[in-house]
Amino acid sequence: MSVLDRDALDQSPLADLHAIASELSLDGYRRLRKAELIDAIIERQGGAPASSGGGAASDDEESATPRRRRGRRSARAKDSADEAGADGTAEPEAEADAAQEAPAAAEKPAADDKPTPAEKPARRRRGAAAKAAEEPPTPAPAEPARDEERSGEPIAEGVVEVLGNGSGFLRVDPPEPSDEDVYVSAAQVKRCELVSGDRISGPRRAPRRSERFASLVRVDTINDRPASEVADSARFDDLAAAFAVDRFRLNSEDPTLKAIEFLTPFGRGSRVAIAGPAQSGKSEAVRRLAVALAPNEELTLLIALTGVRPEELGDWSEGLPAAAAIAPLGASGDAQGQAVERVLDQARRLAARGSHVVVIIDSLVGVAPSVARKATAAARRVLDGGSLTVIAAVAEPLGGETTAIILDAGLTAARRFPALDLAASWTMRPELLVGDGGAELIVRTRAEAIERS
Repeated sequence: MSVLDRDALDQSPLADLHAIASELSLDGYRRLRKAELIDAIIERQGGAPASSGGGAASDDEESATPRRRRGRRSARAKDSADEAGADGTAEPEAEADAAQEAPAAAEKPAADDKPTPAEKPARRRRGAAAKAAEEPPTPAPAEPARDEERSGEPIAEGVVEVLGNGSGFLRVDPPEPSDEDVYVSAAQVKRCELVSGDRISGPRRAPRRSERFASLVRVDTINDRPASEVADSARFDDLAAAFAVDRFRLNSEDPTLKAIEFLTPFGRGSRVAIAGPAQSGKSEAVRRLAVALAPNEELTLLIALTGVRPEELGDWSEGLPAAAAIAPLGASGDAQGQAVERVLDQARRLAARGSHVVVIIDSLVGVAPSVARKATAAARRVLDGGSLTVIAAVAEPLGGETTAIILDAGLTAARRFPALDLAASWTMRPELLVGDGGAELIVRTRAEAIERS
């Protein structure tokens, strides 16, 4: 490449200067202003004045640029040649002739102008640089810029509402939904073990063309704690468990509930089975227990209705929170089992974080035995933590319960309440709930009732 002086470089467009800088292997030339780029080119060339051969350089550059710029390029090459002739370094006529022949040479290179193998890489670089210089620059942002963009994402904060399909929404104005709510994917709900009522925050992205709501990019905090700390906490099944010691006070005048509270007490972390044949009143007993426990503000009540009659759904909506999962009478056993597992999964997460949860299930009769046993086995009191109590209506005890409330269909049919089968009902380790004196009183009362019957 020939050495160009400052005047020739000043008259050259930026695209030509970029091509020259590329050939000179200047680092970061695209970030330089025109004056700085000219200084860098002159410094790399050693500051020497322009010499003959400028026309050859123009020929090379003309052949590497688009045709629509050739006319202007030829005129500039001629002016440069005139200036070189005035200095006595080249013949003006020869330079002008070379400039006039440049367009034809660009369209069809002369046979004797074929590049040597050593010149081919340089020509390819000049051609690519000239083409890139003509197009509007769209450089990809550097990694620090991407990090800055991420940090500039708007932050969403609100309360989670988990849906039945496993995904959820971040409600910015709970509990009412709004167009400003943010979608939370099922993968994030599962990974962060989110449950309805958790307060979370994190960056969000705008909705795409086919989306209605913005989406949460990641979960940064859960209940004002870093999400990583919550995710790293111990699994519920790995937490140490103990028998229930905090007895539930039902405070009801209902004869069935009074008998349950006195003769078959249960507490936080109990596994309670309300068993009996058809028409023994299992569903009604479970619902009344739910109504009695609902006012307790220290408890989180979750209700799973599986296999219930359509007529009974209205009864469950009176004085009780909305059911966390419903699989009505016509649902398959698998669908009922999945509904139960969803509710229990939510309950485990709450209990692992220190909450006291009561799960009411009506009923486990149509659920697979393995799922039913898994449901009752989830109940426990966590040492120095929360608790999970399960109260379920079943056809007969599944095994592993800590309290079994057995109903007598004959007494129910005769409307003789309480309709408990006192001989079959029991509570494991009742002294932990009512003390030694209370446990002795339960034994005596039960024995007397059995003798009278």
